[in-house]
Amino acid sequence: MGNSEAVRPLLFFTDQIELPLPPGHRFPIRKYQKLREKLAGAGVFDFEPAPLASPAEVERAHDPQYVRAFLTGELPAAALRRIGFPWSEGLVRRTLASVGGTLAASRTALERGWGGTLAGGTHHAFRSEGSGFCVFNDIAVAILTLRAEAGIEKTAVIDLDVHQGDGTALIFAGDPDVLTLSVHGEHNFPFRKQTSRIDVELPDRTGDECYLERLRRVLPSIWEFGPQVIFYQSGVDALGTDKLGRLALTPEGLAERDRMVLEGCFRCGAPTVITLGGGYSDPIEITVEAHAQTYLLASEIFGSG
Repeated sequence: MGNSEAVRPLLFFTDQIELPLPPGHRFPIRKYQKLREKLAGAGVFDFEPAPLASPAEVERAHDPQYVRAFLTGELPAAALRRIGFPWSEGLVRRTLASVGGTLAASRTALERGWGGTLAGGTHHAFRSEGSGFCVFNDIAVAILTLRAEAGIEKTAVIDLDVHQGDGTALIFAGDPDVLTLSVHGEHNFPFRKQTSRIDVELPDRTGDECYLERLRRVLPSIWEFGPQVIFYQSGVDALGTDKLGRLALTPEGLAERDRMVLEGCFRCGAPTVITLGGGYSDPIEITVEAHAQTYLLASEIFGSG
């Protein structure tokens, strides 16, 4: 732990780029700055603004025509409605920063053992279209970039957002070197599910005990796969207070979830990348507290690498 005193864990952030949204929009854009400020107050992290991913990097996981249409503002109105955001230059820059933050966190993880971004987790984005507040799939881009740049072959995705990681599942369908695990609400969005390598579907109002038991049973499949890198999509919308979640976890149950995953990743020895995921509790401070808990636990378990 002496090294952790000299080099603090590094987190990347995107809230330096304004994302203009209409009044009343339900996307909780304020949580990103609030989360960074809360974690800064803990005094254990260093922070850097996320770099913008290049179009070439994004095109590793996405159709070049789709990428160009989004970047130039030429996506059809129906495609933007499916994404859920109005197009703007701010949306373009914020989206590229979200992908860039995950790429930077991935490279940090290879160097230090773990890396985190206070954005990303945009798992509803498919190869040729976006969905559910997700334009580009940052985790897919990062996996394919590590494969191309660092020779990483086997990767695992632990997606614990309450909404299935359908875009990630479809992008890597049939890819034997990527194990996708999604633990999600059976009756929640997306209503047309894809097929992850492992899907755990939970009924509405699932609470701590059942959730943790189901998770405990499937996590060994991740460690046995032998991943060289693990991505943890750490959505906090499984909380009972979440407006879109439909599950019933307590903050204590969510903390145990994070500890179970992160301690397993640490024991596994694979570099681990932590991204955000959904969180729609009201007041927003509940979401911020839950997200902060994930990164503080990671710092406790992994140290600075």
